[in-house]
Amino acid sequence: MLKEFKNFIMTGNVVEFAVAVIMAGAIGAVVIGFVGDIIMPVVGHFSGGMDFSSIAYTLDEATKKADGTVIPANVIALGKWINTIISLLVVGFVMFLIVKSYNKMKKPEVAAAAGPSQEELLTQIRDLLKK
Repeated sequence: MLKEFKNFIMTGNVVEFAVAVIMAGAIGAVVIGFVGDIIMPVVGHFSGGMDFSSIAYTLDEATKKADGTVIPANVIALGKWINTIISLLVVGFVMFLIVKSYNKMKKPEVAAAAGPSQEELLTQIRDLLKK
């Protein structure tokens, strides 16, 4: 039982999936940095110096209670969402390129030799029955 489980766990698909999950996490971190530190400043420069991460719609302003505690503002952070969408697009594109190059590197599977057709098998059976 343990041997079958070990064979199941160590099949190529499980190992490839584990590698894909680890790589996706690493690539995700790199892409978030790339989008936030390189892409968005360039986009902001060409859009008149706009910082997309600061775009927000304030629903409720920050308020200060009588005891001195501050209730933070209630905001819809559209700019962070735009950055996240751009990150998603970049991650998707990078993953597409990785999978495409991986599939090109894989050895083509050798097709199984085609056996005789049904007609040939029936002919052989008929000939054997005649004997």
